Amino acid sequence: MPIDLSPSEKLAFTTVRIECDTPAGKSTGTGFYFAFCRKGEQFVPAIVTNKHVVAGSTTGRFHLHLSQNPDSVPTTHTGFEVPDFEKQWIGHPNADVDLCVMPIAPLLRFSEQQGKKLFFIPMDEQLLPTANDLGNLMAIEEVVMVGYTNGIWDHVNNMPVFRRGVTATHPNADYCGRKEFMIDAACFPGSSGSPVLLYNFGNYSDRKGNTIIGSRIKLLGILYAGPQHTATGEIAIQTIQTVSKPVAISRIPNNLGVIIKAERLKDFEAILQPPGGGPSSA
Repeated sequence: MPIDLSPSEKLAFTTVRIECDTPAGKSTGTGFYFAFCRKGEQFVPAIVTNKHVVAGSTTGRFHLHLSQNPDSVPTTHTGFEVPDFEKQWIGHPNADVDLCVMPIAPLLRFSEQQGKKLFFIPMDEQLLPTANDLGNLMAIEEVVMVGYTNGIWDHVNNMPVFRRGVTATHPNADYCGRKEFMIDAACFPGSSGSPVLLYNFGNYSDRKGNTIIGSRIKLLGILYAGPQHTATGEIAIQTIQTVSKPVAISRIPNNLGVIIKAERLKDFEAILQPPGGGPSSA
């Protein structure tokens, strides 16, 4: 891992831009790296995104960083094209949960055979908030979303964009009875699959208004949808589109996003557990 990376700089290497070819055309979304079934230095590396991001896709593409001098920030990257793209993803066992994962150990091995060592910083269970963490949160907390809004990215350096916002419902409550909460942030096409993090760097306030010196960074969840209203005034929860395109009815975002709680990632552990229960190598 390169030295002297700040927490925000590390976050820039946790996501990957997902490009899809579908019968309806090209689309983009966001994925992020997650280390499942971690035991020490070994884990099952995978990319997490929404089911609707890859639905119907025939071919997919990633742009992944290449490892360089350990004393410098990686800036070179290479592209990978994956056929039968939708079939490579494992859906969340609950059909109503819009999450899926792609184990990438085969991709890492293929790259090494080609003399290319990929660089990425996976999130893991240590970033998931505990029950105590959630119990200490307030209704309004600062959050950061990392991804590729409207497909926008730094294509030269292969970097995502950061968006800031606040929680719009309490992150410790299940919004409308589902393992979800809402944020107040601009959530446009291409943002689907973006990780949403509690991000307090340097200091933050506790529930009593005391200033705490230190940092709080936790993966709260994954963006998948947002309420939109039509020109006629109707309001509905819509999955965040993966492509910007004209529609017959004007749908206007409410600047709100619906977030699947990060605890849902734990549901993949049993599915991804290697044979015998031992970890696979990253």
